[in-house]
Amino acid sequence: MSILNFQVGVDVGGTFTDIFVFDEKSKCIMTAKVPSTKKDQSEGFIKGISTIVDDFSKIKNLVHGSTVGTNALLERRGARTGIITTQGFSDILEMRRRDRPKTWGLKGSYEPIVKKKFRMEVSEEVLSNGKIEKHVSEEQIQKCINSLLSLKIDAVCIFFVNSYANNANEHKAAEIVRKNWPNDFVSVSTEILPEIREFERLSTSVLNAYLQPVVSSYLDNLKLKLENHGFKKDIFVVQSNGGTMSLDIAKQYPIRTTLSGPAAGVIAGRAIALSAGIKNIITCDMGGTSFDVSLITQGRLTFTAQTSIDFGMTVRTPMIEVTTIGAGGGSIASIDTSGLLKIGPESAGSEPGPVCYGMGNNSPTVTDANLVLGRINPERPIGGKLKRLDIEKSRKSIKQNIANKLNLSIEDAAEAILKVANAKMAGAIRLVSIEKGHDPGNFFLMPFGGSGALHTGSLIKEVGLKSAIIPRFPGVTSALGCLVADVLYDRVQTVNKFLNGVDANDLAKKMQNSANILEKQVLDSNASIKSVERYFELDMLYAGQTHTVSVPLAFKNTNLKEQKIKESFNEAYLSNFGRLLENIPIKIINYRIIVLGKKLPFNMKLFSPLEGKSKEECILGARQVYCDGKFWEAKLYDRLELKVNEKVEGPAILEQSDTTIFVDPGLFAKVDTTGNLIIKEKES
Repeated sequence: MSILNFQVGVDVGGTFTDIFVFDEKSKCIMTAKVPSTKKDQSEGFIKGISTIVDDFSKIKNLVHGSTVGTNALLERRGARTGIITTQGFSDILEMRRRDRPKTWGLKGSYEPIVKKKFRMEVSEEVLSNGKIEKHVSEEQIQKCINSLLSLKIDAVCIFFVNSYANNANEHKAAEIVRKNWPNDFVSVSTEILPEIREFERLSTSVLNAYLQPVVSSYLDNLKLKLENHGFKKDIFVVQSNGGTMSLDIAKQYPIRTTLSGPAAGVIAGRAIALSAGIKNIITCDMGGTSFDVSLITQGRLTFTAQTSIDFGMTVRTPMIEVTTIGAGGGSIASIDTSGLLKIGPESAGSEPGPVCYGMGNNSPTVTDANLVLGRINPERPIGGKLKRLDIEKSRKSIKQNIANKLNLSIEDAAEAILKVANAKMAGAIRLVSIEKGHDPGNFFLMPFGGSGALHTGSLIKEVGLKSAIIPRFPGVTSALGCLVADVLYDRVQTVNKFLNGVDANDLAKKMQNSANILEKQVLDSNASIKSVERYFELDMLYAGQTHTVSVPLAFKNTNLKEQKIKESFNEAYLSNFGRLLENIPIKIINYRIIVLGKKLPFNMKLFSPLEGKSKEECILGARQVYCDGKFWEAKLYDRLELKVNEKVEGPAILEQSDTTIFVDPGLFAKVDTTGNLIIKEKES
């Protein structure tokens, strides 16, 4: 019988699939980067693990960060979906929040993912106080089922307008549909989001239905292939909130995976920074297609209650706040109609990839610019897809498409591409810091992904950041995050009552009962849980207000008093707004519960290069790099061989299998005790 000793994290990105493997027996860390297989992501997934693990039966724990759901939404490749809703409410998807795709102008078009003819109405009525005025008719529901099946609908969403107050009608309709529907793809709004506000609840629920067949098919296919390779244990999937869930739950609630990969990167970034004694960081994940930014302050993640994947595609589930722009290594540079240089949002991705890949793309990318400027070694491309990069093709493409049109040299045109890309990325960093009231001078930048470490110095200078911390394996940081993430389940439920009309003990009982259900899911997940923690919050406001304040609650069993809730609200409101309002009733809108299954923390000291070498012993050679309008001689170093406290002055290039790090002139890099690189400006 084989010993289960491998912990495996896999993050599938648009360009590369990243693998992080920890061997518990030897305490050895192994990584791999392989090209993502767009047609069937499971192929790249299996291939990536196979480059490290020869016997899948030895895998103890397998956690997956997935982009399948995100890509299906962005590319509108979800299932043919139908809706059964309350009479008179079938147009909510068009009405939205009376917003529009373009702020300016009188024209705008929007096509919901569910066409009008696929939305069925039934005459049921529940008041906002939960009173049922009209019970749902089984005959009407059956007619809706027959109509949707005749239209060849694959997945169905059941949404009744006031079901958050009383789900009896919706629950009855769901029972009838599930009895007669040919598959398991039935999403019920109060099972997905039992919360007030009809557009957000419908949008989230219908997107869940839209994704179910796609995500379920992918996960089933992945599970089967893994079993064929000898892995027969449970697979865990990273959620948008930074926790993990079982494969079966992921199939039931695929909407929770929409920011799976980026969330894993932020989780890893936080763990790495805290192990280095750093509490304020801005994580920047730069892959082949996108640049994902998130802010961590005082060691706390930034969460948001909802996001928009694309216009009109609103998802309301708790998630780590990640700002994404189209600025990756594969982002295409072009001259627009006004003669200005722009970067993205179009990307060459992994197929055909940058021009230097030689696979048919003739439009220059950010990677091509880095290659031409000498920052990437053409003989050591990451990802294992190619043996070398064709620098001459990159030079020719930049000359034809950019340099000639702007009357610049090839090197100046390539540097212009990077300057525009860096300015775009700096804007995203300012968005999560300065525009949220944070001074970037108090934050470390943490760049990762295959391309992030090439742009470190420029972003530090452009934004005015304190310095940067580059993880030991930046190219596979999100895959590490898959292993770092704890098991987490959450739930929200609308209360919608004034505080003085709430039975606090009854409210506490309901919250604890919900927490018991979530805790069972955590314990049933078969993960290596060390301890279970419960967190309770209320969404509260003053009467007449629209936006709520999150109010943390600490109580045991069902011992909760109204006065305790009021004191907690006052503290939270005062912290947010600096003053309280007198003689205005306080209202509880929702309660929220998080149950966290804490795993044993990953030991970051394992990254420490205890037997490292001096920088002189790690020199691989030298290369001319073009920076700030002139050529510099940059020494090349084997990054992973550098010992603790070793210091490298820029200009320098540090190479490793999963990324390349460029230290700009005027900066230096120093190895810390856990193997990270701290990059700062030289002291004058």
